[in-house]
Amino acid sequence: MSTVEYNLSELRKEIVPYKPIIIAVTKYFGADKLIEAYNDGLRDFAENRVQDALEKFGSLSDEIKQNSRFHLIGHLQSNKVKKAVGNFDLIHSIDSLKLAETVSKEALQKGIVQKILLQVNNANEEAKSGFAVEDLRKAFPEIIALKGVKVEGLMNIAPIASESELRVLFQGMLDLKQELEKDFAYELKELSMGMSSDYKIAVEYGSTMIRIGRKLFT
Repeated sequence: MSTVEYNLSELRKEIVPYKPIIIAVTKYFGADKLIEAYNDGLRDFAENRVQDALEKFGSLSDEIKQNSRFHLIGHLQSNKVKKAVGNFDLIHSIDSLKLAETVSKEALQKGIVQKILLQVNNANEEAKSGFAVEDLRKAFPEIIALKGVKVEGLMNIAPIASESELRVLFQGMLDLKQELEKDFAYELKELSMGMSSDYKIAVEYGSTMIRIGRKLFT
């Protein structure tokens, strides 16, 4: 049994009965590890940088490309929007109304609707991107009205914190998701939260997608 196969088996045991989508984060790993994960049954893969993603994902076989979903989870700069739109099944890191508008405009020019998540910085960390909760409440109706994007849900990147602090943050994300759904009669299917260090807690609070790198590949 390979390292990836063993780690994936253990990971799946730990997230029963929640069964979120496991997104393999290949940022620090080569295409060989991605192929190994694909052969072990994973179909969702993520990168942080647009250019790195296009090079790595572009090198894959047609079979893998046609049967996988590719995610952008890192900060999206406005000058990279043209390259990102249409090349990712889901962009997790839309962190402002302006960026959402730019992505929507590019998608319309390409004749597509780009699926996105809205990144929330509910820990209010200065060094991290993301909507402040109150700013998202204000911007949400404008974002969901954009024709070139489809808001699939919310995403956050939790800080290194105690279990009790993480529980508060993840509960806050779940509350925000439910509040937005109720106030705007809009379904948010996805809640992308939880990484290698905190996924066990995140799934307890409704995470539908966990982003796993080193826990899977090392």
